[in-house]
Amino acid sequence: MGVNGPEDDPTVLLVHITGRLPRISFQLVPESKQVKNRVHLDLSATDAVAEVKRLCALGATVQAEREDWITMRDPDGNEFCLMRS
Repeated sequence: MGVNGPEDDPTVLLVHITGRLPRISFQLVPESKQVKNRVHLDLSATDAVAEVKRLCALGATVQAEREDWITMRDPDGNEFCLMRS
């Protein structure tokens, strides 16, 4: 981590959610994912269909669809879920 915190560390990706907590930081590491994610995010969307289309256009893929959520993977293979509101 940088001297003053993650803000000045080039290996840390900060995700800021304007006006909301928490603030999320992701640190780049040289090792690849082995089996399970180190972190699993559950995201929500008012319009899940539109959000799936948007995420797929950014390189995500749908892994499974369930009644309450859709399991997806980012381009690096990390799983996350999109919760249906």
